[in-house]
Amino acid sequence: MPVRAHRTRTRRGSPGWLPCLVVVISLLVTALPAPTAAASPPVRISQQSEQILQNLLVASTKAAAAAPTERSDILSRQFLGTPYGANTLIGSATELEVFVVELQKVDCFTYADYVEALKRSRNRDEFLNSLAGVRYRDGVVEFAHRKHFFTDWSAVAPAVATDVTKSVSPHAIQVTKNLNQKGSGGVYLAGLPVVSRTLSYIPSQQVDGGVLARLRTGDYLGAYAQDGGLDVTHVGIFIDTPGGPVFRNASSLQANNKVVDTPLHDYLQTVPGVVVLRPVQ
Repeated sequence: MPVRAHRTRTRRGSPGWLPCLVVVISLLVTALPAPTAAASPPVRISQQSEQILQNLLVASTKAAAAAPTERSDILSRQFLGTPYGANTLIGSATELEVFVVELQKVDCFTYADYVEALKRSRNRDEFLNSLAGVRYRDGVVEFAHRKHFFTDWSAVAPAVATDVTKSVSPHAIQVTKNLNQKGSGGVYLAGLPVVSRTLSYIPSQQVDGGVLARLRTGDYLGAYAQDGGLDVTHVGIFIDTPGGPVFRNASSLQANNKVVDTPLHDYLQTVPGVVVLRPVQ
């Protein structure tokens, strides 16, 4: 379930900052200079992930002049073979949020985060600022500001992507969901509200040649969730290859357990439909 949840659910796997740090910061804040627009937020990143990031930024620089679709292909391709890993982000309603960059392993959401941030970056500071904007509302690194649902990318301003589902297919079905609400009562993510949201999806059997012709390399595809409290169950990237369209994704399937290219036709046989978000250029 690719809801961005707290550590006890899925993705937050290491201790947060000490609570006393918040007190210290509040006491010192008036003595600190105001951050500049170019300053990147504090980040938790390992030495290994730093090296991977530098290599990714080299690829990003080389692809700077490429068309947006080609750039999406080139940069998302850099992650092929990266191991799947959940529980990499840190934070919950009771645990202080930490800005994490973990590039040695990714899940379907963090993979999309990193690719989208990388597309917008030429150096480390730009990457961190872009990632904060992609992952958090207003770039504020707090659990309550995290974009926990796939469609937050299009629903939360400034939008990371545009929902083009209805324009891609005349057979798109519109539904209203109460995101974060469990059918049995309660919520998926404690401390967060239930959000009513209307979205559309294309039934898998309606993804025909016309739909494929309107999809673009770099579009983000979410596997539609039949659960009324979720928008999607998995996320990946549409890539139009010479061998046919593929769903590039961080797969948790035992046979994969890494970032792979799955033939889109095969993937569609396993899900009820797809939501299509097109990144804002």
